[in-house]
Amino acid sequence: MKTILYARVSTADQTLDHQLTQAEGAGFKIDTVVTDRGVSGVSTKLAERPQGKRLFDMLRSGDTLVVRWVDRLGRNYQDVCDTIREFMGRGVVIRTVINKMTFDGATKDPIQKAVRDALIGFVAATAEAQAEATKAAQRAGIEHAKASGERYKGRKPSFTREQFETVRDRLRLDDVNER
Repeated sequence: MKTILYARVSTADQTLDHQLTQAEGAGFKIDTVVTDRGVSGVSTKLAERPQGKRLFDMLRSGDTLVVRWVDRLGRNYQDVCDTIREFMGRGVVIRTVINKMTFDGATKDPIQKAVRDALIGFVAATAEAQAEATKAAQRAGIEHAKASGERYKGRKPSFTREQFETVRDRLRLDDVNER
């Protein structure tokens, strides 16, 4: 039985370190860390992410999956609900660092199952609503900048001008060498 931390960040300027630090600070003894970088929890299902696929392959009955919060699994209501239920069906326990929530398939009592399922739905809906609110705030900020005459520059570039030119020059050389 292993304890696996799944950590995800969606932008290049975010770090994964704090998710491990928080989990260890909450008393989790992590055996394996599985991370996805630069992957959206809104548009990409967990099972379709590079390391999400690995996670589905790794988890076995008796394992514990630790996430900082359920939004690390995803920000799509249906995907989060389906993922948690899939893992519980396999005998995996899902635990969150924030709020110390535990989701498992251990209970047989129908009332406890209903409460658990309602809670799963609530936290999944909260993750999606938070993502939608963030997008709405972003759009409002962009519109405000445009309306006030500021030039909207878009997101920060992924590469420096120098990096871009290096890649461009190498591609040109490759193209010349192929001829």
